[in-house]
Amino acid sequence: MDDPLAPFLRGRGSLVLDGGLATELERAGFDLDHPLWSARLLSERPEAIAAVHRAYLEAGADCITTASYQATIAGFARMGATTAEAEGLLRRSVELALEARDSFRHGRDRQRPLVAASIGPYGAFLANGSEYTGAYDLDLEELVAFHSPRMAVLLEARPDLLACETIPSAVEARALARLLSGRHHARAWVSFSCRDGSRLWDGSSFADSVATVATVPQVVAIGVNCTAPSHVQDLLRAAAAVTEKPLVAYPNSGETYDAATRTWRGLSDALDWGDRALAWRDAGARLIGGCCRTGPDHVSAVRRSLG
Repeated sequence: MDDPLAPFLRGRGSLVLDGGLATELERAGFDLDHPLWSARLLSERPEAIAAVHRAYLEAGADCITTASYQATIAGFARMGATTAEAEGLLRRSVELALEARDSFRHGRDRQRPLVAASIGPYGAFLANGSEYTGAYDLDLEELVAFHSPRMAVLLEARPDLLACETIPSAVEARALARLLSGRHHARAWVSFSCRDGSRLWDGSSFADSVATVATVPQVVAIGVNCTAPSHVQDLLRAAAAVTEKPLVAYPNSGETYDAATRTWRGLSDALDWGDRALAWRDAGARLIGGCCRTGPDHVSAVRRSLG
């Protein structure tokens, strides 16, 4: 079973991820206060998405993540798209990243960066902040049915791997594990969103959910994202106690999201991101980057620190 992470981990021992996509688009002036968030630009301004991908590659990212976090067939249908149109936009998210990667790499003597197709949680589709609570109205079978069509379409577009990310719920982790185990050629990392150093947002055990998805051969890395940086080292240590698979860490900038007002509060500091990356590597992380409110400066700091 081929592992797309292996060449990076054998060579340097680590892989640099990108940072936030939607928040970079907002910094560029785009209004993403919309149920589709950054996914609305797949049809309206795809070149803006490609520009963010390019900026992260220039900053030193070894892997860029597609603009499909909040993109689902059901979500596009809610906005009036046909099934065929929705599937086309999902494929386009992967194509944009692949094109940005290939354009960037042309003429450069650099290891081929990866493209990870983002699969966000059910809460991202709801667009009500429930990816920060895990308070869902679907059971296991319904979550399997929700995630299955998008996963199938994204895999058809041939990304290097999937990024099943910001998972706040133990039952959602089980749903994704079932779907991945049924797709022999899929490769994925699974990363969880956590309320503290030991629990997912739904209150369940982070370590237990890590152990659940670690049994799936198609899962090539496991960890945490979209979580306060202060919790990351404890979470990595908890994950390392139950799996030997490579660990992932790409937390938020340190700011806190207010779901009621749809705003971020607090401060972000890119200058210490390199030091944090070293601490996360010491705690076991091998895939390191940033999530919401982090940008190319954060990724550059990680690249400099990790070499």
